[in-house]
Amino acid sequence: MMKPTIATNVFKTNLLKQAPQLGLWLGLASAYSAEICAGAGFDWLMIDAEHAPNDIRTILQQLQAIAAHPVHAVVRPPVNEPWLIKQLLDIGVQTLLIPMVDTAEQARNAVRSVRYPPRGIRGVGSALARASGFNRIPNYLSQADDQICLLVQVETTTALKNINDIASVEGVDGVFIGPSDLSASMGHLGNPAHKDVQAAINHAIDAINTMGKAAGILMTDEALCRAYIAQGCRFAAIATDIGLLSRGMQNSLAAFRDNNDETGAQRSISVY
Repeated sequence: MMKPTIATNVFKTNLLKQAPQLGLWLGLASAYSAEICAGAGFDWLMIDAEHAPNDIRTILQQLQAIAAHPVHAVVRPPVNEPWLIKQLLDIGVQTLLIPMVDTAEQARNAVRSVRYPPRGIRGVGSALARASGFNRIPNYLSQADDQICLLVQVETTTALKNINDIASVEGVDGVFIGPSDLSASMGHLGNPAHKDVQAAINHAIDAINTMGKAAGILMTDEALCRAYIAQGCRFAAIATDIGLLSRGMQNSLAAFRDNNDETGAQRSISVY
């Protein structure tokens, strides 16, 4: 019987390429909906545990649902905490997006959290871990670090001031810009399209690229997202599962009501 091998982190490999990787944000905290999204053709799916009601078990269930499909799972924990990062790595997460990284030291702490000693502080519990094939993958401990992709999220004015230092940290593979929190930090709550926020985002993308790291962003406005990709963003989330579901329901209902005449009689029905 062939022994299992550690999975190559295709997302990390593709960050070195020029073609952008398009992603979808998952906030429904459901393995069933994650499985549906996994078959849609996206390059990566973001399982969000910062603003969605996810925990270790729901993340694990979504990882298992996604695993059968050629799409990469990224997970955003709620905080930059070594004990939580350790649990996520052990259940098989290979790419992490760490929120609210304001300084290079916070980025270095995240790097230490995803690496085994002596390079880092990740606890050694591979005998119990899904990541190691439940201890069936030979030499997992010596290979694991190389297959971890670490993304850090800059989303405050403080982070922008430190962006060069953050992006220069060894072990950080990509820097992700958070437009919503950034706009709030700049005094434009709920308005990431504000010209000052857009100028800050453009500056951040250029700085990240100059430092030789992959720039990423979440933007559901198609025109803005295309502009970021053209500027050099190598990974971009273009939609959220919640947004697609919400708009789809509203559009379906609006179309149905628009197809009624003044008396309320239905003109046409599509069955699917």
